[in-house]
Amino acid sequence: MLIDKFNLKSQELIESSSRLAVKKEHQHVTPWHLMSSLLNIGKNPTLTALQESGADLDKLGGRVSTSLLAQPKALASAQQTPISRDLERLFINAQEIAEKAEEKYIGINHILLAALEIQELAGALEEAGADREKLTLALQQVRSVDGPGQGKAPGDDFEYLAQYTKDLTESARQGELDPVIGREEEIRMASQILSRRLKNNPIIIGEPGVGKTAVVEGLAQRIVNGDVPESLQDVSILALDLGQLIAGAKYRGEFEERFKRVLQEITDAGNIITFIDEIHMLVGAGGSEGTMDAANLIKPALSRGDIRCVGATTSEEYRKHIEKDSALMRRFQTVTVEEPDHDKTLAILRGIKGKYETHHGIHISDSSLGASAKLSQRYISDRFLPDKAIDLMDQAGAALRISLASKPEDIDKIDQQIVELEIEAGALQGETDRLSMQRLEVVQNTLADLKEQSRTMTEAWEQQKEAAETLAKARKTLDDAKKELEQKVRQEDFSRVAELQYKIIPEAEQVLAEYENFDADQEPENGSPRALLPQDIAACVSRWTGIPVSKLMEEEKERWLQLEDYLRKRVVGQDQVLETISKAVRRSRAGVQDPNRPLGSFLMLGPTGVGKTEMAKALAEFLFDDERSLVRIDMSEFMEKHSVARLTGAPPGYVGYEEGGVLTNKIRRRPYSVVLFDEVEKAHPDAFNLFLQVLDDGRLTDGQGRTTHFYNTVILMTSNLGAETIEPAETEEEVQKMRSTLMDVVRGFFRPEFLNRLDDILICNPLTPEVMPPIVDIQLKRLNKLLADRGIEMDISDEAKHLLAQDGFNPLYGARPLKRAIQTSLQDPLAEMLIKEGMDEGGSINVDVEDGRLTIRKEESQHEEPDSAELES
Repeated sequence: MLIDKFNLKSQELIESSSRLAVKKEHQHVTPWHLMSSLLNIGKNPTLTALQESGADLDKLGGRVSTSLLAQPKALASAQQTPISRDLERLFINAQEIAEKAEEKYIGINHILLAALEIQELAGALEEAGADREKLTLALQQVRSVDGPGQGKAPGDDFEYLAQYTKDLTESARQGELDPVIGREEEIRMASQILSRRLKNNPIIIGEPGVGKTAVVEGLAQRIVNGDVPESLQDVSILALDLGQLIAGAKYRGEFEERFKRVLQEITDAGNIITFIDEIHMLVGAGGSEGTMDAANLIKPALSRGDIRCVGATTSEEYRKHIEKDSALMRRFQTVTVEEPDHDKTLAILRGIKGKYETHHGIHISDSSLGASAKLSQRYISDRFLPDKAIDLMDQAGAALRISLASKPEDIDKIDQQIVELEIEAGALQGETDRLSMQRLEVVQNTLADLKEQSRTMTEAWEQQKEAAETLAKARKTLDDAKKELEQKVRQEDFSRVAELQYKIIPEAEQVLAEYENFDADQEPENGSPRALLPQDIAACVSRWTGIPVSKLMEEEKERWLQLEDYLRKRVVGQDQVLETISKAVRRSRAGVQDPNRPLGSFLMLGPTGVGKTEMAKALAEFLFDDERSLVRIDMSEFMEKHSVARLTGAPPGYVGYEEGGVLTNKIRRRPYSVVLFDEVEKAHPDAFNLFLQVLDDGRLTDGQGRTTHFYNTVILMTSNLGAETIEPAETEEEVQKMRSTLMDVVRGFFRPEFLNRLDDILICNPLTPEVMPPIVDIQLKRLNKLLADRGIEMDISDEAKHLLAQDGFNPLYGARPLKRAIQTSLQDPLAEMLIKEGMDEGGSINVDVEDGRLTIRKEESQHEEPDSAELES
């Protein structure tokens, strides 16, 4: 008998029986081996029928084990383990039973029915308590429920459907699917197409995350609720798992055989709608030399109307794969799913928030839903609504639940500080020097404060944790009760319906009603679990993108208002430039900036060394606490026409196409950044065509067709163009004259459409002797930091600073000569002294001027013997 006559589960049962016989070194594979494998097969309708007939499976297993011990052993020379005559006769009887039932394949239920005709097996079943008539009837019921033409879920006789598909209607019946909101029109269109006589196959097209699968899930829910046309009543929607279908198909033709069996079972089953997500994968799937791919296998069934199929794919994949195969394309009718707007997204979030509240065990405030829709639309530009808004809500909910279930990060940090300080205090206990004793006193006072703070915060957290667990349990009870209520109403179990409706559900709702004061944007009282609030959503966006969108704290407000003072510590003598840039950044932080343009775009003109690049670094450090967050593009690298393509990436067909663009890749990775185009006048004129799009619309498309958004960037362009015309001006008239001359040079070089798109053109003043001392302080601060890392303090006199400022001033080269002057006059002799004589931690260095030259003196710490050295530069 051919193994192909058995269905998949039956084949697995026979293989398991054969392995058992080989393992036990028996002479033949017998019906007892088959029965042993059946008892260990796991969850199966046939095994369930056996239990329902009254059989004690443990007792039956003992009887089977006893019979296996009596089986004769195989000869040492035996190469194979054949099936016994009894088992062969059992298979023949099973085939006859299947044929009488008009079944195409032999199932496990047919095998067990045939086993009843073997006297020894029938006796074992009766000893175990099985009622023969009951068992026969139960097996026939398994077959009738799962038989052809019933339109039911795939069962024992549809093994390929059971293995390679998922029943969405059954999932909807069990309440496992999320509510579908705002897709009524798309669901209605899909229903109309499925009700057609011919070409009744909709294909749902939309960008990733807009809700293509949700349309099919919504249709499944309507079928369960009976809210569909008569032609779709009692229909099952089965989602085909193409990955599972392809997995493990090692031999040529194996995938095609599986796929044909699936199609045949769909046809035999009757009222089934097949849902194929990522349907473009059918094109080419399983195809090799001499074979057809899955798309060609499904075409005849689609054209004959044997099966109804719903596909889903993205616009790009539809164009690349489906449109190329016109024969496949004409068998489908498109249903386009557009990205929902803010209001629809908010409605979707409100509809599904209950599922997420139950999962996370928290309350999600309505204001946080609005924040999810708004902030995801504004700041997450490379994904689509509602998916990105749902993910944002889910992520923030998970973070809040973890913070309630485990020790919050704030308490964890304090406890870590306590451990570190206790270790330090232990190390200082035995020290007798003055510095160690002073430090020990500071550490002990700090420890006392931190321990009190940790105790207070831990008590409040434990109360919130307990309340959150109570709330989560009540939500789970309520959700399970509502699911069961729907099922019991359909089953007409009215006694259980009454218990659920009038006892269990009201009790759970009463627990939830105690926590109805969630939406206040304030910290909860002790004993009340905190709800998910807009600031949690904003914090999640900040973690994802690096964009500071959380609510401004009082100390942060002061910091932003004093941005000019912060920048002035790094850049000296450019007050007008600092003020203009600070205003642009504050506009964006306050949310009154045009959201479809960069936060600010400026062209900074001025001679070399006046602080143009330093300005960009200082701004990046203010925004990110790290000046390395600056995205710097040196435009001298793009002087040639062909090099401009590197900014956005090579077009298709060229070398480097897959790598993307230098500029677009950096902004996609860091969408909130300061972008510095250094020496922009050196770039090829074609580069300015790209800048037009960035400055006006805040977006740029790379070589792969991906759009990069510059909405959250500050664009600074530096240029030395016309630097020779910039001179110190004392009167307003001189300033206007200099600016007019400079602008004539700028207009003669840059095109009007480029200049017109800039927010402002900033002129950096040349440095004067008066601004050099503060620059000296800035440069020396960096040297002081390096020395402080070694425990050395440097004291430099005003005369020494004045001498350095004088030696480092050059009106042509700005502040750069000062760096060289400090290096030559101070750092070099200092390094020589430290290497030659050394210096212990706690020492100090005095820098002064004698006879018009810098002098450096070394002083050791007070508890050591004093020693001094002098070097002249």
